Amino acid sequence: MTVIRRNQVATVIDEPTFQAGLRKAQVVDLREKKDFDAGHILGARNIPYSTFKAYHTELRSDLPVYLYDQGKALSTRAALMLGKEGYTQIFILKTGYARWQGKTKKTKY
Repeated sequence: MTVIRRNQVATVIDEPTFQAGLRKAQVVDLREKKDFDAGHILGARNIPYSTFKAYHTELRSDLPVYLYDQGKALSTRAALMLGKEGYTQIFILKTGYARWQGKTKKTKY
């Protein structure tokens, strides 16, 4: 049921498509801060899923939102939340960060 609901509000995209749209989107890493600090997609901002309900309003609804986590379970939940809030351009990285081959960055501290 969740997959059907997710597909109504978000589009699951592969890594090449995700990379192609990175510069025009708000890229959100839903993993916890320690995981984000250990490495994340270049250009992503960290809004851990545990705080997403409180902080998702920082995202602009007029720009695409690219979501990812280690797999895609948290991204699915976050997408459903954004869909209820009226966001229409929601995209989820199909393979999650675990299989990401593109540019990454580590936080130094």
